[in-house]
Amino acid sequence: MKQESQLVEKILRRLGSKSSSSFSPWRLSLGPGDDAAVLSPSSRSELVLSCDASLEGVHFRRATHPPSSIGYKSLARAASDLAAMGAAPRYYLLTVGVPNTLKAAWLDEFLGGMRRAARELGMTIIGGDTTTSSQVIVSITVLGEIGHGLALRRSGARPGDLIYVSGTLGEAQLGLEFALAGGGRDPRLRAELQPHLYPTIRIALGSWLARRRIPSAMMDISDGLSTDLTRLCQASGVGARVYADRIRRVRIPTSLPPKLRRRKLDPLQMALHGGEDYELLFTVPKKKSGGLKKCPEFSSLTLVGEITAAKTILLISNAGRVEKLKPRGWDPF
Repeated sequence: MKQESQLVEKILRRLGSKSSSSFSPWRLSLGPGDDAAVLSPSSRSELVLSCDASLEGVHFRRATHPPSSIGYKSLARAASDLAAMGAAPRYYLLTVGVPNTLKAAWLDEFLGGMRRAARELGMTIIGGDTTTSSQVIVSITVLGEIGHGLALRRSGARPGDLIYVSGTLGEAQLGLEFALAGGGRDPRLRAELQPHLYPTIRIALGSWLARRRIPSAMMDISDGLSTDLTRLCQASGVGARVYADRIRRVRIPTSLPPKLRRRKLDPLQMALHGGEDYELLFTVPKKKSGGLKKCPEFSSLTLVGEITAAKTILLISNAGRVEKLKPRGWDPF
């Protein structure tokens, strides 16, 4: 399997069904293909559900990442899917597999990090499963709530819509670089490591945008702007123009670990392709863009481009050079 998208398509072909159970009182409002699924148990609210896996050797390394960060991030990254839909997190289920040789202290720190994330996100654990495994595996299912018909999808962008991004992109990638260079547990690097180890999830922003019905489409940036914008455009059947000089990007510290001094880290490339920022990427019809000024987090928002009818994504450089923006973000395959 060469790409994650190919595996997802195969699963949906084999397991997907256009019919739903006639015995269920809940209507499926949105199925596979977006950040989360949406169920309608009543006419007033809807349940938003998603799941996420964190695997040792793929998403984290026990020798590199603090156990508290692994626990925190496992829940936070799953909850980001709820923020992407505009939903408020409520509950989660945890499945965890650990080696028989795993020390109790490691597990205590892991659970402490997850408890911290649950407290910050306002979530309660309601079940799950445990098993033994040769490596640590974590699978989390999250449940959120949103007003009926307010869930934001990837598929609503239209030509002429403006493209906005929250926060500063590439900071998580910089934190990963520091961690891989051996500084993952260095308290002196706390500011640089924080976005990678303990990411902030934009729950309040997503909820505010959904309640006011401002975005035409939205998703979180988990795999890099280049990759996730491609997904949004494909779901909406559109293209985009992105202006490089408008992207709020990470600043590289003047003092770097020896291993990183030879890397020549590029802030723009990190902002375009670095994963795990968990910021929100959304599109807004021009007539609604004025409403963003009332947003409590307006200062964190950046207008980076616009949606086009052509089904290509173009990056416009500071000098006006135009090139195709290829999806080069995170892909586990």
